[in-house]
Amino acid sequence: MKVLKKLAMSLCVSVVVATSAQTQEFTSPEILIIGDSQISFGSGPAFLEFFSDIKSHCHPNARQKQNLKHLGEMRVGVIGVRSSSIDSWTARSGRAKDTICKVDPKWNVNAGTYGFVNQTGNKYVQIGKGKEYQFCAPGSSPLEEMLRDGYYDPKLILMSFLGNSAKRWANSPEAAIKDVKRLKSQLPRNMPCIFMTTAPAYKKEIVDLRLRAQQNLMTAFKETGLQCTFVPGATPETVAANQGNKHYFRLNKNGMVKDPYHPNEAAAKNFFALEMNRICDAIFEQIEPTNKQS
Repeated sequence: MKVLKKLAMSLCVSVVVATSAQTQEFTSPEILIIGDSQISFGSGPAFLEFFSDIKSHCHPNARQKQNLKHLGEMRVGVIGVRSSSIDSWTARSGRAKDTICKVDPKWNVNAGTYGFVNQTGNKYVQIGKGKEYQFCAPGSSPLEEMLRDGYYDPKLILMSFLGNSAKRWANSPEAAIKDVKRLKSQLPRNMPCIFMTTAPAYKKEIVDLRLRAQQNLMTAFKETGLQCTFVPGATPETVAANQGNKHYFRLNKNGMVKDPYHPNEAAAKNFFALEMNRICDAIFEQIEPTNKQS
């Protein structure tokens, strides 16, 4: 009888501990950046540095300084998930959603995270493990789970994607419109948002494909009426900086580019320097009190 009582007490304690862990308080970052593997492999620290010090980078005027107060403490969280895109973050089931939610079979991690959402010193995490990464539930998309009531509630969200849907968007303007419509339906009304396409790649053929995709995506934003400010990451300046410049990409032991898709951290810093004015304009446009999302 005593053994049974001890066992029952032990079970009760286990339940209490488990429940406590599940309901552990979560504080949302005021500025949230989500994107793909470019964040994990190069641009994550640059995003964190830029958005952690908007005032120094953007030199706001008096009105803009006042509007920045709408961002509260301006804590920044940056999350990049492997080969993800709009389709992955908005899918409610299937292979697209698995990109975010399925455990990586080899590494057991599928994302790189920085800033307020990761204080561990190890940037690599698996989505679904830890209170900061509970984005996966049956019947809803990762974006819907992230932005559900009582969880992430950013004052500004920036999304950075392009490469993983480049062929889809380049070859089909209709597919771009479909993806943007679904994104629009899942973003909370009136949430300030920026969409910035990712930095150019090393090879010209990759860049050319992404430029076509970027153009179709920009058109989709206009046609759907999604009120996120669109910042093109592939511009004449950024293409000139990255395309063919092996110093901005990871090299093998023979000095040859081994990864033409992911610019390195040096490239990310230069990318933000080139894009600074566009990003600053987008921030101030979105936090302007008269700018309401439709």
